[in-house]
Amino acid sequence: MITGKGAAKKALGTTIGGEVRLPPMQWLNEPPVWSNENGCLTVQTGNETDFWRETHYGFVRDDGHVYGREVAGDFSVSVRFSAEYRELYDQAGLMVRVDERNWLKAGIEFTDGRHHLSAVVTRDFSDWSVLPLEGDPGEVSLRICRYAEAVRVEYALGGGGFEMLRLGYLAPSATAFAGMMCCSPKREGLVARFRDFQVGEAQWELHSANNSL
Repeated sequence: MITGKGAAKKALGTTIGGEVRLPPMQWLNEPPVWSNENGCLTVQTGNETDFWRETHYGFVRDDGHVYGREVAGDFSVSVRFSAEYRELYDQAGLMVRVDERNWLKAGIEFTDGRHHLSAVVTRDFSDWSVLPLEGDPGEVSLRICRYAEAVRVEYALGGGGFEMLRLGYLAPSATAFAGMMCCSPKREGLVARFRDFQVGEAQWELHSANNSL
């Protein structure tokens, strides 16, 4: 078990012998308690953590937890995750971030007493879209593809294939920080678990993309 508090230092990938090597995984807003053992990242969130900008609520929050790496160009990022959702706005999933004003987060969020598939796209101001689920979905597979200015969010439940949740705009940039995300805006101690985190090539074809896990 590891305790601490800090922020990620962003580093670019390097090419060695023709092979592109990704930078090491690092924290953006390291949580108070976490472990990374046997292929599973387990996180306990800090108190009242979130990512949001302005819309409806009138505040800016940029202290949620993300464990990820800087990725150049077009890419896909995927993970399998679950969490002990209980309080309003408890959430876990993935984040792709250009800077504090331009980012996307997606996953499961607990609101109005139900679990929802959720996606927030932020360009200075955050928007939020949700899809209600029947009960706790258990472990969820999530994939985000970035290509040029577009980001596509896909999910898979119960071992099924990927389905699209959201297609959005993210400001073009040379690199983005992509990783596993969790927040608990109304409390501390949400426990989230992540496994099979992967960064790979982007799927360009919108309606014929590979939907396998």
